[in-house]
Amino acid sequence: MKDLPYDHFQDSVGDLLIRHKSILDVMTKFQESQNRVNRAVVKAVTSCGCIEIQSKKQNYSDETPLQELKNFMDTHLRGNLCDNCRDVIEKELGNNLFYMAALCNVLDISMYDVLLKEYEKINTLGIYNMF
Repeated sequence: MKDLPYDHFQDSVGDLLIRHKSILDVMTKFQESQNRVNRAVVKAVTSCGCIEIQSKKQNYSDETPLQELKNFMDTHLRGNLCDNCRDVIEKELGNNLFYMAALCNVLDISMYDVLLKEYEKINTLGIYNMF
């Protein structure tokens, strides 16, 4: 299938990726970009403080119906990202998408098809999709 924004993005990545064309380079750059996303979120907590993580055991009963379980689950996040942290995290997520597209290109996989298949899976399986 074709979708102009996804295909255009993926094609642009293919045109721009010159030095790191090896599957090994792409895989390690993709992993590195994910680590940078994680680091940016951590810095929003530890350096900026715009968000806090208050984790504890998720409280729910084994009798809770699966459809209602999400009402009992907590993200453990408190606060909201400031504009600066949001910009940094969005930049790092964009970089991560770049290397995801590069990995798809090297493997001759359409990002759009991956998205469509995942979307169809979650719509078909609903709340059971992660089991």
